[in-house]
Amino acid sequence: MRVLVVKTSSMGDVLHTLPALTDAANCVSNITFDWVVEESFTQIPSWHFAVDKVIPVAIRRWRKNWFSKAIRQERHDFINNLQQQQYDAIIDAQGLIKSALFITRKAQGIKHGLDRKSIKEPIASWFYDIKHNIPKQMHAIERIRLLFAQTLQCNLPNSMGDYAIARHFLSSLPSDNQQYLVFLHATTRDEKHWTEDGWRQLIKLIEPTGLKVKLPWGASHEQQRAIRLAQGFNHVEVLPKLSLNDIATVIVGAKAVVSVDTGLSHLTAALDRPNITLFGKTDPMLIGGYGKNQYSIISPDKMMKTISANQVYQKLSDFL
Repeated sequence: MRVLVVKTSSMGDVLHTLPALTDAANCVSNITFDWVVEESFTQIPSWHFAVDKVIPVAIRRWRKNWFSKAIRQERHDFINNLQQQQYDAIIDAQGLIKSALFITRKAQGIKHGLDRKSIKEPIASWFYDIKHNIPKQMHAIERIRLLFAQTLQCNLPNSMGDYAIARHFLSSLPSDNQQYLVFLHATTRDEKHWTEDGWRQLIKLIEPTGLKVKLPWGASHEQQRAIRLAQGFNHVEVLPKLSLNDIATVIVGAKAVVSVDTGLSHLTAALDRPNITLFGKTDPMLIGGYGKNQYSIISPDKMMKTISANQVYQKLSDFL
């Protein structure tokens, strides 16, 4: 049985889909998946044992110059690639108009997705052959697991979902395995940032433990923040710019992680590493860290600046 998964972005949403694939592989013995995903996240599906083919899409980039000759050719090539296979089922786990209109509608096979009462953008459900009712008041991972279970006519396991990607990295653990922490300080929205003073106070509290602290970054302004956080501390390393695969290798070898609400926090959960995520306005109940040893510190007044370094260190001490 060959199934197409349509889950293009964002990083956290793509990671949230992995446990559903593991459920399906445990239920249907001969199942394999192809997966349409944004070009910047193509490494993630390839880490899962049940994924055969990753099909990159670039809607985020294409929409900046949708009607240019080069982009029209890229879109044409994508559709040709997509339609090479007749699928037993197509599961649109994205639930957006753009995914349903430009991807799911074009794919060959019976199309499954959320019904209009379950979906974020009800118009998207027009493009599905079979529509599934999935309660909204569930964690995002459990919603996707239930969508896959209904599509494939499988019983949803009572156990916690298994991302099944940590094993991919176990053979490449760094030599200083378990002797360092990772602080994920970067996120896209300002209100999700913890203060630099808070990070530096936490770094200072870590110093007597003898553990190193590693600071990854993606964009140049994040690199500059990492440099400021590390200034004056010998036990802090600002990492070079890394691929997603390399960042995952660093995270999987860490003793523990402290993060803000960001895609890499969900990657940490998927890699089964202990993680403390700091939340301000965001409610972690439906989209927070899912997995083993995932903890949330929620600001009582919804302001990130009121979370104290001592509060974080006290929780972190459970892992040190």
